[in-house]
Amino acid sequence: MITLLAARYRFPAIYPFRYLAVADGLISYGSYSIDPSRCAAGYIDRLLKGEKPSDLPVQAPTKYELIVNLKLAKAIGLSVPLRFRPKADIGCSALVL
Repeated sequence: MITLLAARYRFPAIYPFRYLAVADGLISYGSYSIDPSRCAAGYIDRLLKGEKPSDLPVQAPTKYELIVNLKLAKAIGLSVPLRFRPKADIGCSALVL
């Protein structure tokens, strides 16, 4: 997997999905993972009530998150600024901004 190769060669990489940063990646930046599902549920409800797909607006995610894998950052010699540390999720060794 690309995340493992990037970690092996100490190459900082950014990924689009949270699970990649939490597993073996360094950083992910993308939409909040629950947000698209909530939007889809609303669209399905409207379609089942008879609205035409062409009448539904195009929507973009409204919440984005930056995940930093602190364990991997330390392993490859990167330091995370102290001002970010209070926001870290200690349980998964990841920083969620």
